[in-house]
Amino acid sequence: MNATVSTTIFAAFMVLTVVLGLLAVRGRRGGNGSGAGLAEWSVGGRSLGTVFIWVLMAGESYTSFSYLGAAGWGYNFGAPVLYVLAYMSCGYAIGYVVGPMLWAYARRHGLVGITDIIAHRYRRPWLGAAVAVLATVCLLPYIQLQITGMGVVVSTISYGTISLNWAYFIGFAVTTGFVVVSGLRGSAWVSVLKDVLVIVTLGFLAVYVPLHYFGGYGPFLDRIVAEKPQWLTFPGHASGGLGQSWFVTTTLINSLTVVIFPTTVAGYLGARNADALRRNAMYLPFYNVLLFVPMLLGLAALFVVPGLTGAGSNLALFKLVVDSLPAWAVGVIGVAAALSSIVPMAVFMLVIGTMWGRSVLGAVPRLASRQKTWSQVVVVVAGALALLLTYTAPTTLVRLSLISYEGMAQLVPMLLLGLVWRRLTMYAAVSGLAAGFALVCVLVFGGHDPIWGVNAGIVGLAVNVVVTLAVTWLGPRERADDRPDAEVLALEDEFPRAGTAAGAPR
Repeated sequence: MNATVSTTIFAAFMVLTVVLGLLAVRGRRGGNGSGAGLAEWSVGGRSLGTVFIWVLMAGESYTSFSYLGAAGWGYNFGAPVLYVLAYMSCGYAIGYVVGPMLWAYARRHGLVGITDIIAHRYRRPWLGAAVAVLATVCLLPYIQLQITGMGVVVSTISYGTISLNWAYFIGFAVTTGFVVVSGLRGSAWVSVLKDVLVIVTLGFLAVYVPLHYFGGYGPFLDRIVAEKPQWLTFPGHASGGLGQSWFVTTTLINSLTVVIFPTTVAGYLGARNADALRRNAMYLPFYNVLLFVPMLLGLAALFVVPGLTGAGSNLALFKLVVDSLPAWAVGVIGVAAALSSIVPMAVFMLVIGTMWGRSVLGAVPRLASRQKTWSQVVVVVAGALALLLTYTAPTTLVRLSLISYEGMAQLVPMLLLGLVWRRLTMYAAVSGLAAGFALVCVLVFGGHDPIWGVNAGIVGLAVNVVVTLAVTWLGPRERADDRPDAEVLALEDEFPRAGTAAGAPR
């Protein structure tokens, strides 16, 4: 009976999700070419206002990792999980500057993603295609992260009647169908539903769990201090060296990476104007307050469901939920967690489809006239590949996200430095990217992350920057680029505040 109630609620909300996606794009379908059709599907027609941009980009900060991985890390290690709050807050500050810059540059030149931007900046379509392949390698683990998270949620709220394998497939099928039909605008609409449920359910759990299991926050915190003090200080409990140096370097590398992550850029480019992005950068940190809840609940689970190990620790929060709440409440909380997987997973899949449809397949003359169609095909392929990885190469949720960020971080010099420094050459940008990415792969897959107590990604980025600068100053010179600065660089007068015309003196 419990399984029937909770899964019925879950199924009803999944139907509502698909309906919202269909309503979002009603009357807005464009052609299949490289013009309005792809722009409408991939960046919402560049027309999303402050509220939609806020809820859409909040999906970047509140995913299945936040519901499951954050609670799991709080359960396993304690204090090191606070890096999530730190890097997101710093990333929003950087995004206040970077977001309007990328938005204006893409809008001026009719671009729909980072591969477009890179190909335009360096005048090398093949470079955009190469970056699309590299970004796909880094994003697929994040899609796998969301499939894994949603699978855990579906299996848990069904009280085990739905196996993990079938739960993974359900997550893949719902999200793939949703994003193919609705694109970025549908994700923004569903984000509104997701955020309402997330705020309500986490607000409830923040009050209910300490009262139900410990008699209040005072006894709960007293018990942590008395019995689990190592969870409250760095490097945490049995974390393998995640101390202060790791915390600082991970915060730095992730805050730089999050502003150029392809899914973040998709959110930037969907905005109606640059001021919507600036307001968004100021409002988003308030949403992060919610992240304290799963972290605290992970600590609470230490006393309620002790003995969880490995990937099983990702179930810490939901073990509390299933153990103490009626089936209808389990179903509602499960829906909130599932939507926290669907929204970011949809954007990840959409971004991969757009990169390939525009920069890889779209670069082939015979295929260029149907970029939107090819993008939608790639969405299905990317989702299926991530599903296959979920079955064959499962791993813990946080490790997957760290690999994604450390790899994507190596695009920071090529993208951001290239848009403000004209002297940066294509040879230098590619050399730095190759050196940094290769080093990160060696360190991460060789089991040396962290290395010397610091994040392997920051080591790779440091090598990346050194190589980039060295090749720029000492390496081969490119043929002269006769384009004006306004065509090559992201200039300040490209992204004015409201009331100032683009290109007008400030």
